[in-house]
Amino acid sequence: MQTLFNRFFGVEAMLPKDRVAGEVPGTKEAYRNLTDIAIPSVMEMVMMSLIGMIDTIMVSTIGTDAIAAVGLVGQPRMLMLCVFFAMNTGVTAIVARRKGQGRQADANTTLKNSLMITLGISLLMMALGLMFSINLMRFAGAEPGRTLEDADTYFRILMYALPCNALSMCICAAQRGVGNTKLTMYVNITSNLVNVLFNWLLINGVGPFPRLGVQGAAIATAIGMGVGFVLSMISLFGARAGDTFLHLSLRERWRFDREAVSGIAKIGGSAMIEQIAMRIGFFSYAKIVAGLGTDAFAAHQICSQFLTLSFTFGDGIGIAGTSLVGQMLGRKRPDLAQMYGKIAQRLALVTAIVIASCVVLFREPLVGMFIHSDDGQNVRDLACRVMIIVAAFQPFQTSAVVISGALRGAGDTKYVARVMLLTVTCMRPLIGLLAVYVIGTRMGLNELALLGCWGASLVDMITRMTLCMRRFNSGKWHDIRV
Repeated sequence: MQTLFNRFFGVEAMLPKDRVAGEVPGTKEAYRNLTDIAIPSVMEMVMMSLIGMIDTIMVSTIGTDAIAAVGLVGQPRMLMLCVFFAMNTGVTAIVARRKGQGRQADANTTLKNSLMITLGISLLMMALGLMFSINLMRFAGAEPGRTLEDADTYFRILMYALPCNALSMCICAAQRGVGNTKLTMYVNITSNLVNVLFNWLLINGVGPFPRLGVQGAAIATAIGMGVGFVLSMISLFGARAGDTFLHLSLRERWRFDREAVSGIAKIGGSAMIEQIAMRIGFFSYAKIVAGLGTDAFAAHQICSQFLTLSFTFGDGIGIAGTSLVGQMLGRKRPDLAQMYGKIAQRLALVTAIVIASCVVLFREPLVGMFIHSDDGQNVRDLACRVMIIVAAFQPFQTSAVVISGALRGAGDTKYVARVMLLTVTCMRPLIGLLAVYVIGTRMGLNELALLGCWGASLVDMITRMTLCMRRFNSGKWHDIRV
């Protein structure tokens, strides 16, 4: 038993002797190096997801239509944010590499340029979002008289907060690159707790605060984003920022640097293709599910909360892997980069098994948190069935998230983009559409059609994990220059 354990978890088994390029940390030290970064990151991601779930539970007190309305905003908003996710992938990878190389000034120049680009693009996105808000909600599948009006209101308020949200995301991405996950945990947890507080005050009206329903939930989210922006800016420009690896000053010359912009564009450009592919796929998929009706979409939205929560465990561990892979490549130690990527995958897999067991055992009370009346019994039954597929997702999802994160940390964003284009953009919507057309439309079984849509997602995830794992094990990403 001990031998099997060492073969799976020991660093010696992860690094063939012919690939070792220098001193290798022991198993305990290697796991400690990764968990020191991963634990704050996992706590941050899980807390944010839990708070987001609480946000949905609070909205659910208005009714299942409100859950659907807020859920419909998700994919259009994410589609608009994809440009920032892509650029932040480049920021994290480059800053991590510069940290490993000891090039502090270049890391700060990269961050400065990314902030200027983010500000300009976010203002443009805000204007476009406000201009086409109602059209986006209709296209997403919102129903007039049930979800359209609330979805439009929610989306428009979030657009006003977009610049603050985008700048905060950029700063946090850079801080994760240097391994400063404790700071990003503090920023994001604090901002989300503020969100929950104002949800409580504004959704149903507490004391002198008005009862604003879905509008109140949107205002609370915008306030939370504003708080996150202030805290992240203090981390760069505050009095104590001068003692940290990343720090800026308004007195410096703020101008574009060709090398920094080129580096961001090189990594972020491929990541942009990935993000656009993902968001188009997710948007199309959500629209397909919305076509099954408001009850089916409400059940889908409830289960998505738990899938997102479980995703955050893998994402948090993956952030640590991304940071260490980038730093090790900066030190010219691809062997250690490979090792830390595998350690992250091992931890994610163990976590996935625990989560899957909890989802199966407690699916009924978990779903029940979102249902507050007998009118939602159909939604409850649908969601409980889908939760079985949520459990099946876990080992494939966490492994895919961690390994793709490691490849991004190495700058291998082109390959990850191709994988996302194949799986999320093509496979998931096509199989989901087949499930809806054949089972839902022809057979009139929306329940089975919803399960078929989730089955399409599972096929996508298994394929994604397999392709990313094969690329990672090949080692072709070792020599990518950033």
